[in-house]
Amino acid sequence: MKQKIIMKVQMNCERCRTKAMKIAAVAEGVISVAIEREKSLVVVVGDGVDSVSLAGSLRKKLGSANIESVQEVKAESAEKKDPIICYSQYPQYPTYAVVSDQYPSNCAIM
Repeated sequence: MKQKIIMKVQMNCERCRTKAMKIAAVAEGVISVAIEREKSLVVVVGDGVDSVSLAGSLRKKLGSANIESVQEVKAESAEKKDPIICYSQYPQYPTYAVVSDQYPSNCAIM
């Protein structure tokens, strides 16, 4: 079961944010980690992540960590994806390809 865990963590500096990211990233089953700086929240998305042990690890290194919410993330269907249109020089007509990645990346750079 894929779940989204939101935790409020005491983060006073950039070093604390880096520590929180590292601790959350190495936990078992974590898929992605994000930090909301204004609210001092760590958002973890993963499959079978133990939220209590993750909070304990963050509390041990950073001082204060509270679980705000744990929600189930529903999978998106592959049918909603739009086809990608690729144009090549020869022939002059478009070719269509539907790309469906089972594990999509959250990285916007790639």
